Amino acid sequence: MLEIYLDTANLDDIKQLSAILPLKGVTTNPSIMATGGLGVQALLPQLTGILGQNTRIHVQVVSNTTASIIAEARQLQALPFDIVVKIPAHAAGLAAIKQLRQEQIPTLATAIYNVQQGILAALNGADYLAPYLNRIDNLGFDGIGVVADLQALINQYQLPTKLLVASFKNVNQVLQVLQLGVEAITLPADIARQMLSVPATDSAVDKFSQDWQSVFANRLAFES
Repeated sequence: MLEIYLDTANLDDIKQLSAILPLKGVTTNPSIMATGGLGVQALLPQLTGILGQNTRIHVQVVSNTTASIIAEARQLQALPFDIVVKIPAHAAGLAAIKQLRQEQIPTLATAIYNVQQGILAALNGADYLAPYLNRIDNLGFDGIGVVADLQALINQYQLPTKLLVASFKNVNQVLQVLQLGVEAITLPADIARQMLSVPATDSAVDKFSQDWQSVFANRLAFES
């Protein structure tokens, strides 16, 4: 089953879009949290109030050494929510992911820019891998290619990890990664709204209404 997340801490966006989209949960990072102005202790109860107690929330550590990442991950895991701990896929983060796997603390390896980062994180036991698709493109490399290669390696070696692709600039990128068979994506609110915007459908609905009202006025279908 495909997991869809919103990549935001904006409660208004989450309320609006969660009524329409089949969301698994929300992904955050320190920049998103700082923009929203709510810390973990304030944000998470409000998120579960909107999305339900079973919502999954990806929360990133702000520590930078292996020992401090592990300590922070343990504290996050102790909170009464379904939390996946996001850890950057650098050397200290990879070491922390390896240790946390032994403690059965779920992790997401984030800020992945190349295939080797992703495969090492997967082999160290990360539950999710977050390649930054559009940011990879912005560096002059092939973001779709990185995602495709990682998904192929996951399939080839039957690794117990999921790609959770992040950093989209348009809907076409979303559709491209879905065609690769990825198991999770996280969408900025603006991209989610683009996916819901279909002017041709709106025009068709307007025409249906005009035709119906010309014959049946304001009666509903079951009243006709």
